[in-house]
Amino acid sequence: MDELTAAGITDPALRASYAECKRLNSLHGKTYYLATLLLPPAKRPFVHALYGFARFADEIVDDLNSTLSDEEKAIELTTWGNQVLQDLKDGTSSDHIGRALVDTVNRFQIPIEYFEAFLNSMAMDLTVSEYQSFDDLMEYVYGSASVIGLQMLPILGVTNSEAYAAAEKLGTAFQLANFIRDIGEDLDRSRIYLPIAELKAHGVDREMLEARILTPQIKAALVDQIARVRRIQSEAAAGIKALAPESQACIEAASELYCGIVDEVERINFEVFNIRAKTSTWRRIKVAVPALIRAQRARRIK
Repeated sequence: MDELTAAGITDPALRASYAECKRLNSLHGKTYYLATLLLPPAKRPFVHALYGFARFADEIVDDLNSTLSDEEKAIELTTWGNQVLQDLKDGTSSDHIGRALVDTVNRFQIPIEYFEAFLNSMAMDLTVSEYQSFDDLMEYVYGSASVIGLQMLPILGVTNSEAYAAAEKLGTAFQLANFIRDIGEDLDRSRIYLPIAELKAHGVDREMLEARILTPQIKAALVDQIARVRRIQSEAAAGIKALAPESQACIEAASELYCGIVDEVERINFEVFNIRAKTSTWRRIKVAVPALIRAQRARRIK
């Protein structure tokens, strides 16, 4: 039985929307997609729908090949985002991405505020180029990443309230790991996502980053940023056990692979301006195979 049928999705237009979300996930979110495959088939389409929404909005904002100005992107994001939010309130959509999202939100009663927060952070990308403190950055991170974890909880299943704090923390850790890996790409968009005050504490300023040469000061700053990722990941670990058993292997694998980005940054000796840190195929296999065994065992027990 295919995933959509297993999830009880039979309407042709709705199936097409979910299929498009899955395509976006498989194309752009390879690690995320791999982790999603560890879920029971009946849960996967709904995770694809959340990813499809997030990816579509992100592409409006971050497409380096776009000829649109930031002002034009803001108009496009606002127009599309407002329509999707209205569709969520109305409970129906004709948008090729929104249709699956609305169906998912309806089925699992996911709060609309999470999607409002996400779109707010996407809009911030078009007006904010740096964040002075970690607290300043966290407003952006909450909407761009933490709420993704919260959106997923009704789909994953929750056994106690510890899952909520863990979901926020894991989303935060994933995003902070991405910021470390993507320093060069973000500079291409004139953005810095590492707190300016923390960089200055190591003698790093925007000019030094824009030179794109790894200095002892930049390396020291990255060491601190990586330590934070690992600390937040560790704080979230116990909360994964508060998820439904059949969902735990998926999130454990996602945690190891996403936060493992910082291991790869260390492996390339912090040369983030010249090399994109990537999780190797071997590491993905090493994480995914035992996770698959755990996931299958949990489904049998259930």
